[in-house]
Amino acid sequence: MEDKFKDKFRVPSARLTNWDYGSHGLYSVTICTNNRIHHLGEIISTELDDAVLKPSEIGAIAETNWQNIPGHFPFVELDEYVIMPNHIHGILFLNKPAKIDWQPNKFGPQRQNLGSVMRGFKASVKTYATINGIDFEWQPRFHDHIIRSEKEYTNIRNYIANNPQQWLLNGDKEDNFLS
Repeated sequence: MEDKFKDKFRVPSARLTNWDYGSHGLYSVTICTNNRIHHLGEIISTELDDAVLKPSEIGAIAETNWQNIPGHFPFVELDEYVIMPNHIHGILFLNKPAKIDWQPNKFGPQRQNLGSVMRGFKASVKTYATINGIDFEWQPRFHDHIIRSEKEYTNIRNYIANNPQQWLLNGDKEDNFLS
């Protein structure tokens, strides 16, 4: 049975089987805290009626480490992103126009692709939490979407930018992006 690895059950990947996640393109990602616990901060209203995250210590580290992704993965360019109390939404551009060797997604070791970028980011935040005695965990996986059109790109950017305001209006019930 293909759903086993080393005779142990594993959950099948949510990634597209025939897609190369190290290929040139735009990717929308959502990373959630384990059990959706509000570890990253709280959404507050500003004097201008804007909604922003008042980050916790681990939320501030998550933002700093997100901004540092291109320093560790020079082929990644950051686009719109938002840190929320229990998740992060972001658009990443894997800028690899010269990449010609297509490597379809497969189980096993991976490098220089979306999965390795997310693994590195999540590990950096979790390592900080562990070293500093902060109770914090990510969900084991992340959600991704390959952005294939200008309309999708615009809609996702707007969704991310408006996420804090929607949170204030609806609480964390607003986040139907993952549904």
